[in-house]
Amino acid sequence: MRTKDLLAAIATGLWHWDNATGRVSLDAEAARLLGLPAEPVELTEAAVRSRFHPVDFAEINGIVQLAVAEETLAEARLRVVDEQGRVLRLVRTRSRPRMVDGDFELVGTLQEVPEPLPGTSAAHTPITGDWRRSREAFLLDAGRALAEARSTAEVLRVAAGLSMPGFMPDGLAVFGIEGDRVSVIGHHGHRPGDEQPFLDMPLETEYPAAEVIRTGRAIYLPTPEEYRGRYPATWPLAARFGRTSWAFLPLVNAGRTIGAWMAGFAEPVAFTPDERSVLTTVARMLAQALARAGMQEEQQELALGLQRSMRPTVQPDIPGMTVAARYVPTGGGLEVGGDWYDMIPLPSGRIALVIGDVQGHDVRAAGLMGQLRIALRAYASEGHHPDAVLSRASRFLAGINATEFRGHGEDQRFATCLYIEVDPSTGLLDIARAGHPDPAIRLCDGTMLIRPTAGGLPLGIVPDTDYPTTRLVLEPGETMMVCTDGLIETGGHDLETGWSRLRGIIESHEVGADDGDLERLADALVQAVHGPPSHHTTGPLVDRREDDIALLLLSREGGSCGVGTGGLLAQQPVRRTALSVAQAEPQRIAEARRQVREVLHDWADPDQVDSAVLMVSEMVTNVLLHTDGDALLVAEISGERGARRVRVDVSDSSDELPHRRSPGELASSGRGLVLLELLAGAWGVDPRGDGKSTWFELYEDAGDALGPVSPELAEPEPESEPAA
Repeated sequence: MRTKDLLAAIATGLWHWDNATGRVSLDAEAARLLGLPAEPVELTEAAVRSRFHPVDFAEINGIVQLAVAEETLAEARLRVVDEQGRVLRLVRTRSRPRMVDGDFELVGTLQEVPEPLPGTSAAHTPITGDWRRSREAFLLDAGRALAEARSTAEVLRVAAGLSMPGFMPDGLAVFGIEGDRVSVIGHHGHRPGDEQPFLDMPLETEYPAAEVIRTGRAIYLPTPEEYRGRYPATWPLAARFGRTSWAFLPLVNAGRTIGAWMAGFAEPVAFTPDERSVLTTVARMLAQALARAGMQEEQQELALGLQRSMRPTVQPDIPGMTVAARYVPTGGGLEVGGDWYDMIPLPSGRIALVIGDVQGHDVRAAGLMGQLRIALRAYASEGHHPDAVLSRASRFLAGINATEFRGHGEDQRFATCLYIEVDPSTGLLDIARAGHPDPAIRLCDGTMLIRPTAGGLPLGIVPDTDYPTTRLVLEPGETMMVCTDGLIETGGHDLETGWSRLRGIIESHEVGADDGDLERLADALVQAVHGPPSHHTTGPLVDRREDDIALLLLSREGGSCGVGTGGLLAQQPVRRTALSVAQAEPQRIAEARRQVREVLHDWADPDQVDSAVLMVSEMVTNVLLHTDGDALLVAEISGERGARRVRVDVSDSSDELPHRRSPGELASSGRGLVLLELLAGAWGVDPRGDGKSTWFELYEDAGDALGPVSPELAEPEPESEPAA
């Protein structure tokens, strides 16, 4: 009875709120403060809510939850209103929450609020919805900014830039745990070196951050006197910064305290429930952001370690050649996948270049890629030829599919691969291909040609697969590019549009004797796919597909690409391509036509281009039909633009010279020499020791002198059967 009289004398009422029943009990003074008759009463929660401003009452649940989490008093300031909504008075409630079977009970006091102390943050904080709306907007912005941070440094920068409503720290520090010691993860608002006294602090030190980490409970120190009284041993560490209030909050993630956050204030802060609620919410978001950033940094370090262990550096000192390589992971997650490249010294003194792509963009693909790369190195080091290396690798991968994947119910994996044996002294390239994109050659004059090569199935599909070998020569001054399909198709491109995008980069880039030229070309190719320009060159496909990229560039050093011993031709670069068409591969006649058309892509007269393609088709077809050997096509362009000469030479191993015939109107053969006489600027048949060579020349400055190709002599469809 004496306690009630004392509370009434100081205009303080008692109340009890049972959340389970929704009933609120008020004593006489509490009822009077709420504008009711001054007598004890029990009301419903709704009836009590009607006596407070609705914006203020909505804050009570959040304040109670905060008090339950911190095991402290729940304190709030509320506006009491009458039936018309007019504010009668401002009251302060202080209550002790107690959890009972998942619900809470509040027992507390209610009294009129005196004027706030001048100079404190509470004195400048209006009890209106505007401040609360500002707080909510701040928390939304802070949550979004912290969620977008991808590294620990980024998280700390975001935390330092947070502008809290009504009160703003002038110094921040984030403490972590390293064994039994406190570490400083980062800080803001301090001079370099200020963190030194805190770097080697035992966890048992009587310092607020250490205590917060040990107990998981927040510590608020509104005055220097309170700081000095609670932590006299470590007060000198804080005194030199000249602050007046401090908040130390636990950083808790997944129920575990991972550190502490310190916010120091130059102006006094009373740490009202609203202010503590903001600080607690920011600490919770900061802990989640730091944990997320730490996990991403660990994954990135793991990915970098995998990349370093699985992707070798290319050998820079190949005599007469320069090599550049790039690997760009784009699959997300650990940023590792199945793409790889390799460079293998061979017992013969030659060099093997390997590039491949294991199906998938996950850790399984990366592991399988590592196994396959080791197997390829082993087979190459035994001295096997390119076809035998790929055959053995396919059998190796098929064995893994049959035992490891099929036995565990997983999808089987295959791999594409391009294996190139390089003779640095001659530029000779022996190429075996397993379902991989063809290599591209940048000629001396900058023209890019895709060099068709014979190939077989991707590795791992059929245990015993043949991989025919294609032989090319990389001439002095030429550059070969091999890549995985990610470089071609990323950005919604197919093979046609993807190669077109790369062609512009390759043909516009100078590649000389300087190693840096090749490195710059490699960077330009990657930028074309993943840099800002790539967003303006998307392909025709709806989806913007992303894939890992592996890229190898091989450039052969050398002098002039000109021909002859003097004069104009010796000074001009020669554009040259060579292609072999085997007896068993008549479908490659279409590739021969495409190759000639690509070589003549900038020829002045399109009718002459059609004529050249038609004559090539006829000459190669005749070799396959009338001899027992293969056809070797060589096309060269020389001279200055507008006055160039193209010479096409098709050689075979037969010493039987062609004979002129007079085919009838309906004849299906016998037109070869007739076409050469009608369409070529010059032509001939030259016997050789091991066969013969049939050739023709066209001259760019001849213009329309030869006239267009007549419809009956038009070029056959690219995919049609060989003409007789």
